[in-house]
Amino acid sequence: MPVKIDLITGFLGAGKTTFLLRYARFLLSQGQKLGILVYDHGAMNVDLPLLNGLRGENCELETLAGGCGPDCHRRRFRTRLIAMAMCGYDRVVIEPSGVFDMDEFFDTLQEAPLDRQYELGSVIAVVDAKTDGDFSPEEDFFLASQTACAGRVLLSKVQTAAPEDIERTVRHMHFAQQAIGARQTAESELLIKNWDALTPADFAALMSCGYHTPDYVKTIAGAETAFQSLSFLDLPLEGSALLEKTARLFSDPLYGRVLRVKGFYRDGEAWYQMNATAQATHIEPVPETRGAIIVIGSALNENEISRLLTGRLPEHRIL
Repeated sequence: MPVKIDLITGFLGAGKTTFLLRYARFLLSQGQKLGILVYDHGAMNVDLPLLNGLRGENCELETLAGGCGPDCHRRRFRTRLIAMAMCGYDRVVIEPSGVFDMDEFFDTLQEAPLDRQYELGSVIAVVDAKTDGDFSPEEDFFLASQTACAGRVLLSKVQTAAPEDIERTVRHMHFAQQAIGARQTAESELLIKNWDALTPADFAALMSCGYHTPDYVKTIAGAETAFQSLSFLDLPLEGSALLEKTARLFSDPLYGRVLRVKGFYRDGEAWYQMNATAQATHIEPVPETRGAIIVIGSALNENEISRLLTGRLPEHRIL
């Protein structure tokens, strides 16, 4: 019997991992045996520790790091899915990078033997309710393609958004979809609700919302290559010093177009998770871990970012 497979997609910083935690807990409460595959654009994944609490008899976590080139990554993705299909899961849930090409998901599942091992379930797109619309064409492409393929578009951070923020977000999503000739998300496909108020009925609807395979113009060939990620381990920065420098990454064009900074840092004896975009920085305490920060964006100036965060140039200095 084929394994159901869901995809939770969304652009950088939308809140995919936070939603995945809630969605997985609902599925587990329904007696489902889950396999979760999380992967990121860069060579290091910092989201997995947030999901470790899900591990148990009925839930396993897998990771797939990027950084090896598109062809290599697709082969590894396919191989990992083949292995997971043989683990006895009722459902596999995938959380990819925010700069994920939807064609990779649908095309891979049409290949043998995956076409027999899996049955497509739901594609859920998470969109920040305060999306400001200041997107590059590359960013708009991902926003449009991800939401056009989704059976349901779930707005995040609704509790901090004004009605005009939500209206602007939906309007920009439709604009981006129109720009690539994609179907526009219908009002009935939007879920605009504080996630703390999501009910079992809401999750059940998401679980069965399905997906779309619309035609659209792939305006940017190999668009994922327009984005970069830089990883930093054990930074010599704590607390307010790191947050101040993170704010500079977003405000100063010297560093390139920084879209997201995320990871873990220490402040005294306590450890925190940071998830920052130009619009907001979210911080919450976490158990002791290892300091790791990822900077994601386009046209990144690695020399200057490294100088800012580490006090030195990268070892493979870019001349």
